[in-house]
Amino acid sequence: MSQSPSQEGRSNPLQQIEGQGRSLSRRDFLRRSALGVAGASLASLAGPAGAQEEASGPFPVAIRVDAGRPKGKLRDIWRFFGADEPNYATMANGKKLLADMGELAPKRVYFRAHNLLCTGDGTAALKWGSTNAYTEDENGNPVYDWTILDGIIDAYLQRGVRPYVEIGFMPKALSSKPEPYRHYWKPGDNYNDIYTGWAHPPTDYKKWGDLIYEWTKHCVEKYGKEEVETWYWETWNEPDIGYWQGTFEEFCKLHDYAIDGVRRALPTAKVGGPDTTGGAMRYMRRFYEHCLRGTNYATGKTSTPLDFVSFHAKGGPRYVDGHVRMGIANQLRNVNDNFAVIAEFPELRDKPIVIGESDPDGCAACGAFEYPQYGYRNDTLYAAYTAASFARKHDLADEHGVNLEGALSWSFEFEEGPMFAGFRTMATHGIPKPVFNVFRMYSQMSGQRLTVESDREIPMYQILRRGVRQEPDVTALASLDGNKLAACVWHYHDEDVPGPDADVCLMLDGLPASVRQVTLRHYRIDADHSNAYTVWKRMGEPQEPTAEQYAQLEKASELAELTPPATAVVEQGRLMLKLTLPRQAISLLVAEWEGQA
Repeated sequence: MSQSPSQEGRSNPLQQIEGQGRSLSRRDFLRRSALGVAGASLASLAGPAGAQEEASGPFPVAIRVDAGRPKGKLRDIWRFFGADEPNYATMANGKKLLADMGELAPKRVYFRAHNLLCTGDGTAALKWGSTNAYTEDENGNPVYDWTILDGIIDAYLQRGVRPYVEIGFMPKALSSKPEPYRHYWKPGDNYNDIYTGWAHPPTDYKKWGDLIYEWTKHCVEKYGKEEVETWYWETWNEPDIGYWQGTFEEFCKLHDYAIDGVRRALPTAKVGGPDTTGGAMRYMRRFYEHCLRGTNYATGKTSTPLDFVSFHAKGGPRYVDGHVRMGIANQLRNVNDNFAVIAEFPELRDKPIVIGESDPDGCAACGAFEYPQYGYRNDTLYAAYTAASFARKHDLADEHGVNLEGALSWSFEFEEGPMFAGFRTMATHGIPKPVFNVFRMYSQMSGQRLTVESDREIPMYQILRRGVRQEPDVTALASLDGNKLAACVWHYHDEDVPGPDADVCLMLDGLPASVRQVTLRHYRIDADHSNAYTVWKRMGEPQEPTAEQYAQLEKASELAELTPPATAVVEQGRLMLKLTLPRQAISLLVAEWEGQA
């Protein structure tokens, strides 16, 4: 991915702006910072030079974070992950990545996986997995075997991650069209080849419901009622497309029997759905009508329990004129449209929403070698997109008055294939990618979400209409929790081409009057920080790194501080800072102080 060049003054990427905090209005601040107001009192925060110079110079940006204007609780929506392939969770690098995820927020991170009920020996493959949980004896009686399933859930729980249980897909012995059953899809094949016997309705809905009852009952017995009550349970995946080879009515029946099975075993279980694709608004409406007012196929009563609602939202990257062009507008329109449908139902306005897959594109297992539009995934463009898009999900939820609880990144890891193969993953061969460090940044943000104003923020209506195709989007997401203020600042553009740096003048305003100084930390994701990919490229792209090289890559994959921690002076509740932010880079500024909040 392209990285923007260095400019004169890069030696001081973050400076406190002295004497500018007194009696300065927002209008004055925006005007004066745009004219290049700067100081150099925090020379100790100087950072190293970056990439090569470009003819065009940096452009000014003024951002104001107002600690006195909270916008409600900052929801930790980022703490959900998932993958098609459940069996990677029990492999070496899968366990390593799960541990990294669990460390972000122990016991509050959730993982969703396809194929948990598929028939097979547990061998992992692209877009495939299996557990052999259900077979039948020669007389057609159910045979349950939880061995592989337990291993997967154990791998989660032992590393501080909990299941977002996807109830699916159809075991071979229950499938109404069992042959062919397992697929052998690979990048470049027709995607529709994956829809085989596992995607069909059951031959016996009672057996299907009993399977889910026995599974839930087993989980309660093994892990305890209080633990399983924290899990999410939903049926299937994207039933509005090829993942479900039945009718809408048959899906509702499948769902009702599954949820009835869960609730028979654990009446307090958290159940929901339908995890439809981003464009399936009509399907969603019909599903909600069924769950809220229709006849339950399993019980014969009115309604099906609905504790949370879920849908998917995907972007649409393209390869244009020799570079990747992201499609942030596509994804945020999905979010906006689905929020609008949920808001139509008074019964759903307060229900937690989990965007069950929320990603820049729609095929995690499609590598960039075969599909050049996915060439954004290894470097900082993926990271900057994630920062910019996740922040806007908060804004859209506020706009529609709905209760957004989570946005799940369908990005895990693949054990096979070359390093940095261009899959949509959080790590490659055990090495976290730059995008994972965005989640490490998010994990340091909590408390109240703060009002942020930027003179270089692209308005929401414009992003929804045409994305970030002209001027870049440079703004922030900020939080305040007690004596800690955090601001995540990004410099994002849809086009993966070089561009000038942003000279950001950042005002932290509205701090408590008693605060005289803060300890300031500055974390950075760019070409030279928190980025194992660029280090790997400088090594010559080794596919089998030496032990020393691997250790270097591990170190480079960590969230890095741009500069050592330093003390900054606060004047009348204001702290003004200057930082230089390359294109497709992200900074996290954390200010902490002593005394009462």
